[in-house]
Amino acid sequence: MPRAHPKEFRDDVVAVARKGQAPLSEVAKDFGISESCRRNWLSKADVEDGRRRGVTEKKSVELRELKRRNRLLEQENEVLRRAAAYLSQANLPGK
Repeated sequence: MPRAHPKEFRDDVVAVARKGQAPLSEVAKDFGISESCRRNWLSKADVEDGRRRGVTEKKSVELRELKRRNRLLEQENEVLRRAAAYLSQANLPGK
């Protein structure tokens, strides 16, 4: 997997591309990145800036954290459910 570019570098590419002074393919070539990379960065920047609909990075991180927390709570709930079933079996008369 190629190494990630710093956020400042991505922001510079997006700013130059948005100025529109050069063709987008030339912008990508000048910065030494692929056109698909430049296109992805522009799309993400448009979402972050509210120019396009989509999930922002902040919302994505929040959703990931909530899913992780939900998974943990479901595991804890399952442990409690099994413990309750075990303890109820121990309290049956005749054992």
